[in-house]
Amino acid sequence: MKNKRRPLSLTLRVLVFVSIAVGLGFLLIAGLILRSIEHHFAQQDAGELKAIVHVIHDVLAQRGSDGDFLSKELPALVAGHHGTRFEIRDMNGLLLNGRDSDQPLAGEAVKSVEDIRPETLTVWQRDGQTLRGVVTDVQTASGSYQVTAAINMEFHLQFLQGFRDSLWFIMLASGILTLVAAAFAVYQGHLPLRGLSRSMREIQADRLDTRIDPQSLPAELRELAASFNTMLGRLQQGFEQLSHFSSDIAHELRTPLTSLMTQIQVTISKPRDTSAYREALYSALEELERLSKMVADMLWLAKSDNQQIKPESERLNLRDEIQQLLDFFEALAAEKLVSLQLEGDAPPIFGDRSLLLRAVSNLLSNALRYTPDGRYVKVTLEQQESNVLIHVANPGDTIPPQHLDKLFDRFYRVDPSRQRHSEGAGLGLAIARSVVNAHGGDIRVSSADGMTCFTVRLPR
Repeated sequence: MKNKRRPLSLTLRVLVFVSIAVGLGFLLIAGLILRSIEHHFAQQDAGELKAIVHVIHDVLAQRGSDGDFLSKELPALVAGHHGTRFEIRDMNGLLLNGRDSDQPLAGEAVKSVEDIRPETLTVWQRDGQTLRGVVTDVQTASGSYQVTAAINMEFHLQFLQGFRDSLWFIMLASGILTLVAAAFAVYQGHLPLRGLSRSMREIQADRLDTRIDPQSLPAELRELAASFNTMLGRLQQGFEQLSHFSSDIAHELRTPLTSLMTQIQVTISKPRDTSAYREALYSALEELERLSKMVADMLWLAKSDNQQIKPESERLNLRDEIQQLLDFFEALAAEKLVSLQLEGDAPPIFGDRSLLLRAVSNLLSNALRYTPDGRYVKVTLEQQESNVLIHVANPGDTIPPQHLDKLFDRFYRVDPSRQRHSEGAGLGLAIARSVVNAHGGDIRVSSADGMTCFTVRLPR
């Protein structure tokens, strides 16, 4: 199995981005500078060429096609322009300025232009030199002529090459300094992050109440600190619940085990008749059945916590199902002189019949346990747009608000001093919540003015 590629560090990512941005910026700046200098040289050459052509035009207007004058005197008139070359031909193509070579100064690819501007100049090679010039037509009273004027670019090219080398060196040095400065800035910028990491490492299992102050951090890290504090709060709550759960389960298991041990010790302490042994065995069996049910409930909750409970889906008539459940509880309610009432109606829903009946049964059992003798337990069905509500209400002592959210915790007692010999294992409400959640619903509880009501919401 191939190892996963390790992600790049934040520092390296920032430096890569900065290097790319700086490199592109420097390339753009260098291109603009070189282009500006080249354009400046082109403007300078265009000005000189325009002056040369103007001088030649004046000479041709005065002397016409006097070849001797053109070849001897004209070069002296344009001698002030360094590195210039020119030739004059009449319309028949005869060379008038007496150049040493009969080859044209410019090739056929260089076209004649009317106006001399940087954009109309042409660059070509001649005799191992790079020339930039123009070919233009000159009209005088003595005739029409074609004038070719060019300037040697070797000086420009040497300057540009040296300037280009210096420019690249400067930009390379500037880029390195920029990256060093960026690396230092990133290191300084990560100081709060490293401080936050140290604070996180110092939090141990016995210090889950520690919190990080988001206001002491930069704005970019405040959300991270707030999320970390929220996670710590959930962990602290989970640890506390686990600690309480371990303590409660130890207590719940110790009580029946102690009872079993006591009964057995008393039974075997002296010889007894068969009926006494049978009675002791029945008593032990009751405790073992209670232990077995507790273990089964805990295993069911463990599966539910790991999403291993998959409810079946079948069409259910809630009123008929709950009415049958009330008939089952009628005998238990009659012992306490408690009446069971069913009100309202709801449309059929789809769900797991056995699981939903188990949840409602746990709610009814809990209601009957805490309802005073001679009172009532009322189940109300209510229909909403996309939900069905089941209300299970009973009179009794008002439950303080701080206990309401914890009633569905396993083994939770509003009054820790109370025992559960006849009150169940303390897992009924936890199972009810797991069943309802598995069906995509939720369960709530309210208690006020001596009336406690559990409300189950199930999607239709």
